[in-house]
Amino acid sequence: MKEWKEIMQLSVIRESWGLENETPEQFADMVYGVKFDFVSGGPGYVGDLYVLHGDALGEPITLIRRDNKLVVV
Repeated sequence: MKEWKEIMQLSVIRESWGLENETPEQFADMVYGVKFDFVSGGPGYVGDLYVLHGDALGEPITLIRRDNKLVVV
């Protein structure tokens, strides 16, 4: 994903993966990520939807764009 740099700047991502000086390529090796061009049914969200998951069992982190910035859902 070309958005890795932007995703890596979010504090919740940096804390969740313990990032310090990793490159986007190094981060991509640590995480499973997918980007959807999302359209919800009815009135709702339309736009980028990112789902990130690490190598441990647990809840994935879901991100969307609000006011042109990535935010955790």
